[in-house]
Amino acid sequence: MRTDVQRPGFGPMAGFPGTHFPRPDASAARFAALQGLLSRHSVGPRWLTGPAPSTEQLEQAVACALRAPDHGQLVPWRAVLIEEEQRDALGDLFADFAMAVGKPPEEIQRERERAAKGPMLVAWVARITPGIAEVPEHEQWLCAGGALTNFLNAMHLMGFAAKTLSGRKCQHPGVARAFCGEGEQLVAFICVGTPTRPGAARCPDEPAAAWSVWKGSAKL
Repeated sequence: MRTDVQRPGFGPMAGFPGTHFPRPDASAARFAALQGLLSRHSVGPRWLTGPAPSTEQLEQAVACALRAPDHGQLVPWRAVLIEEEQRDALGDLFADFAMAVGKPPEEIQRERERAAKGPMLVAWVARITPGIAEVPEHEQWLCAGGALTNFLNAMHLMGFAAKTLSGRKCQHPGVARAFCGEGEQLVAFICVGTPTRPGAARCPDEPAAAWSVWKGSAKL
């Protein structure tokens, strides 16, 4: 059966060549939103320029983040904007991290410079509360991750691009303490700006490999 033939009420979905999804005329806006979601890719800081999102756009993205599933309404995350005048202080923290892990001088300087990259820089902090039977820790982590995903998608749909950066630096005590209170963890830094080139997938998506049909209880 050919899948590249356009059928009435159906259209190809960006990112899934040859695949067709229902497209009723009354749902054109929803179809466009799906197209937008499927076209989101990470874009590194060196490919981001101004303008950065406005305060209103940042608040809109955070509002979208709050739409992530949140069993118990714990909001186990928060976003922290690092303003331009604080980039040097962040650079000092990054340099301290680099020295603590034994990086050579040129890499220490490179770490310091990373704090200045990206027109907008946001820290993502998770606040996971143990001991809640109805909302176990893994559910809270799912909420924090879903919120981050919604934040990235919102920025993309507003015409921006972003890159989530994590790694050892986020776990370093000096860096983490600067952003986290008791019981919190620094998850990542998010660089956001206007892309100078479109993002692209590293490899083709394979939706069929990511879902299955339950066949019943496994027999031992």
